[in-house]
Amino acid sequence: MRSACLECLAVLVLSMAIHAVAFAGEGRAPVSLTYLRCEYKVDPLGIDVRQPRLSWQLTADGRGVVQGAYQIRVAESEAGLAASPIWDSGRVDSGQSIHVVYEGPALVSGRRYYWQVRVWDGDGVVSDWSAPAFWEMGLLDASDWQASWISPAWDEDLTVPQPVPMLRTTFAVEGEIQAARAYITSLGLYEAELNGERVGDQVFTPGWTSYDTRLQYQTYDVTDLLQPGENAIGAMLGDGWYRGYLGWSDRRNLYGERLALLLQLRITYTDGRVQVVGSDASWKATTGPILMSDIYNGERYDARLEQPGWSRAGYDEGDWIDVRLVDHPKDILIAPAGPPVRRIEEIAPVAILHTPAGETVFDMGQNMVGWVRLRVRGDAGTTVTLRHAEVLDRDGNFYTDNLRNAAQTVRYTLKGGGEEVYEPRFTFQGFRYVAVDGLPGAPTTESLTGIVIHSDMTPTGSFETSNTAINQLQHNIVWGQKGNFLDVPTDCPQRDERMGWTGDAQVFAPTAAFNMDVAGFFTKWLGDLAADQKPNGAIPFVIPDVLTRGSRIGGGATGWADAGVVIPWTLYLVYGDTRILEAQYESMRAWVGYMQQRAGEDFIWDGDFHFGDWLAYSTDRSDYPGATTDKDLIATAYFAYSTSLLQRIAAILGREDDAARYGTLVNDIKEAFRSEYVTPNGRMASNTQTAYALALSFGLMPEGQEAQAARRLAQDVRAFGNHLTTGFLGTPLLSQSLSDHGYLDVAYALLNQDTYPSWLYPITMGATTIWERWDGIKPDGSFQNPGMNSLNHYAYGAIGAWLYRVVASLEADPEEPGYKHLRVQPQPGGGLTRARAALNTMYGLAVSAWELVDGQFRLDVTVPPNTHATVRLPHATLAQVTESGQAVDAAEGIARVSQEGEVVVVEVGSGRYRFAYDAWDSR
Repeated sequence: MRSACLECLAVLVLSMAIHAVAFAGEGRAPVSLTYLRCEYKVDPLGIDVRQPRLSWQLTADGRGVVQGAYQIRVAESEAGLAASPIWDSGRVDSGQSIHVVYEGPALVSGRRYYWQVRVWDGDGVVSDWSAPAFWEMGLLDASDWQASWISPAWDEDLTVPQPVPMLRTTFAVEGEIQAARAYITSLGLYEAELNGERVGDQVFTPGWTSYDTRLQYQTYDVTDLLQPGENAIGAMLGDGWYRGYLGWSDRRNLYGERLALLLQLRITYTDGRVQVVGSDASWKATTGPILMSDIYNGERYDARLEQPGWSRAGYDEGDWIDVRLVDHPKDILIAPAGPPVRRIEEIAPVAILHTPAGETVFDMGQNMVGWVRLRVRGDAGTTVTLRHAEVLDRDGNFYTDNLRNAAQTVRYTLKGGGEEVYEPRFTFQGFRYVAVDGLPGAPTTESLTGIVIHSDMTPTGSFETSNTAINQLQHNIVWGQKGNFLDVPTDCPQRDERMGWTGDAQVFAPTAAFNMDVAGFFTKWLGDLAADQKPNGAIPFVIPDVLTRGSRIGGGATGWADAGVVIPWTLYLVYGDTRILEAQYESMRAWVGYMQQRAGEDFIWDGDFHFGDWLAYSTDRSDYPGATTDKDLIATAYFAYSTSLLQRIAAILGREDDAARYGTLVNDIKEAFRSEYVTPNGRMASNTQTAYALALSFGLMPEGQEAQAARRLAQDVRAFGNHLTTGFLGTPLLSQSLSDHGYLDVAYALLNQDTYPSWLYPITMGATTIWERWDGIKPDGSFQNPGMNSLNHYAYGAIGAWLYRVVASLEADPEEPGYKHLRVQPQPGGGLTRARAALNTMYGLAVSAWELVDGQFRLDVTVPPNTHATVRLPHATLAQVTESGQAVDAAEGIARVSQEGEVVVVEVGSGRYRFAYDAWDSR
C-alpha cells in the first residue's frame, strides 16, 4: 500500500510540475475543441448504445496544455443546446476528454441528439463551445420494426447459385418532408435503390456476423432521394456469407436457404405526420441481369437482362411475381458497432502483359482486394471473362493453383449500343493480375480499373525509415490489413476460405491498431466471438463460427482462442476503453475457466488439439526437421498469459475478488511451467526461438534466469545466420524479446535479413503484401504447397508493432492507457539514419521522428494536448542535450530531467519538442 501511495504521489507531483511549467507564459490563446466523436464515430447515424460515450480533442498553441474541467450539453435540436438542453453535465472538474458517458434521460428510437462541449484549461480559462455534433439513434427494440421479412415466392435449386432476386414496391409522398430514414437488413447481402438512385455507399451489407443471434441493420438518410407524389424503392439480394459457398467441401446454405429482405422507410413530415413504408406481402419480385454471384467464385452478369427503371415509379411490374412473408426473428437485430465496407480507392493497371501461354493479363501493380471496373464497347451477346490471380508463375503465366476451389471469375455479357461500364456487386476477389478473355478490340489501361474495398477504418498511423526495403515492409503490412479487414479479420481474401481466424487476429491486433482505427471494427467482431463461444467456454477457431456452428463443443486452440482476452486488452491499451473490458468480461472469464478445467490440478495443459506455432520454419534435413515447439508448452504459456491479463482487467474493473483469485492462479501456472519446461540453467524444454520468446514475453522465466534465456535466444538467431525460425505465435514476440533484454543488434539483424526465412525475403521476390508462408515463392520462382499458400495473409506482419514501438518509438503506458501517457524511447540501430512514426491517438497527433545527421542525434516529438510523455534519450548525458537550442533542463515545457545510466529521461507536457546531442555509433 505504501508503495502504491508513493506512486500516486509521484504522478500527482509530476502532473503539477507539467502544469506549472506549461502555464508559466502569459497570453496563450484559449483551447479549441475538434474531432467530436460518439462511440468512436463522427456524427453517427443509427446507433443502439443506450448510454453512448462522447470524446473530443483539444487543439492549442504552446506546450503543456491540459484540461481541468469540461461541460457537455445535449439537446434534440441545435437551437435547443443553449435554450433547452435535455442534459447538461454542468462543470465537471476532470481531465477526461475521451469516453465520457452520456447520463441524461433515456434515449428514443430514431431520434437525433445534438451535443457540444466546452472545457476549462489548467489555468481555469474556459474555451468557446465546440461546434455542434450529433448522434442519431437506430431502432432500439424489436417492436420498433413494423416491416415484415419477405422473400420471393418461388422455389429454387439450392445446390447451386441462383439468379439474384430483385424486389420492389411503390408509395406516395404527400407533403413537405422534414426527414426520412431507411432501416434495412437482409438474409444474404442487399443493395437498395430509391427512385433510381443507390441508397448509401456501403457494400456487402448487412455485413457478416453470427447470424443466428446477431444480425446488423443499416440506417440511411434518404431525405434527398424522395420526391413529391409517386416513389419506388427496391433491393437486390445476393447469397453472400448467408447461403453462398463458405468453407471447404462445396458447403452452401450454411445459415439458411432463403434470401430475405427487411426494409422500413420512415418519413417525417414538417406538419408532424409520420409515414412508414415497410416490406410486406404487397411487394413484387423478379430476377434480372445477375445470373450468379458468389463471394468465392465471382459473378455472371448479362446486361441484356437489365430492367431499366426497375426502382423508379411508373415502371411496369406486370410480369413480376408475389413475395412471401418469412418468419425470422427481429430481436436479434443490432446496429453496427464497426465501420461499413466501402469502395476506398481506385488503382490503374501498370502494365498489360501477353503471357507465353497466349493470355492477355492486366497487372495492377499491387496485390489488392475488391474487383475491377470494366469499360467496354462491343456487340450484344459478346461475353468478357475476367479471371483473378495473385501471381504469375516463373514462366510468366497466370497462376491460380493456390486459389484451390475459388474460381474468382467474373463474366459480363454485353447488351451493345455504346460504352458499357460494369462492376460486380456481391463478390470480391484477392488479386494483382487479371486475365481477360473476349474483350472486343485492343485492350488499354483504361479498360480495367481496380476498385479497392475494405472496412472504412480511418488511417491513424504512419511509419517510415531511411531503408526503402523496411518502408516496403510497412507498405505490405498495411495492404495486408486492407485486404483482410473486410467486416471481419479474415486470414486471406482469395482462396476458398476467407474466414475470421482468431489466431491471426490475436497476433496482429497491436499492429492493426497502429495503422488504423480498429476500435469499432474489433468491438463488433468481439461481440460475435462472445456470441459464438461454446457453453464450456471454448472459443471457436474462426469467428463467425462456420466450422462448428450448431455444436456445443469445438475450438479451444491456444493462441487462437486467446484472442478473446488479448484483443480486448489491446483495445484498452490503445483507446483507453474500459467498456470493452466490461462487455467481454464474462467471455474472458469463461475462456480462462475452460483452460483451467482442461489443464487440471497440475496446471499443465496437455493432450488437447492445438495449432501450435503454425507454419514455423521446417526443413528436409535429417538432422533438423524444423523449429518445433511442444504444443503443451505453448498452451500452458498462453494459459498463464491470458490469466495474467484477466487478473489486471479484473483489477481495472474493480472486481477485487476475481483479481486476487486470478493472481493466485497465474502464480500456480508459472510455477508449474517453470518446473515442467525450464531447466535450472534457463534452458527451455523446447530449445526454439518461439519457446524462449514466449517465456520472456509472458514473464514465465524464474527470477534471475531471464538473462540466460535471452542469451540462448540470441545465440539461436545467430546460429541460423540471423534468420528467424518462428511461426504464427512466436514471430510477433521475437524482436521485442530480443530488444527488451539487451539484444537490439540481433533484433535489427533479423529485421535487415533479406534471405529466407525473413520479413524482407518476400520483398526481394516482388511481394506487395505479407505472405502466409516465409517462402510462398521460393528463390527459384517455384511455389510452396498450393493447398496453403496465400500471398496476402497479414499474420507475419505483426512485426509492425515493434517498428512503431522500438524503431521509431511510440508506445502506450498501461497505467495511463489510450496514450494519455506516451512513452518515447527510440532505439536506433541496424544502419538506419532516420525513422519516423506518427499516430493519431484518441487525444490527437503523436509523433516521434529521429535522425542521425551532421554528427548529431536529433529527435522531434509531438505530444497531444491533455497528455504527457516520458522521453528517453539513448547514449546521452544531461550536459550535452539541448531542446530547441537551449539546455534541456532550462527549456520551456520540461517538467523534469534526470540521468539514468546512459539515458537522459525527460518528462514533458503536450507540445512539440526538438532534442539534439552528439551522436554515437549505432550500427
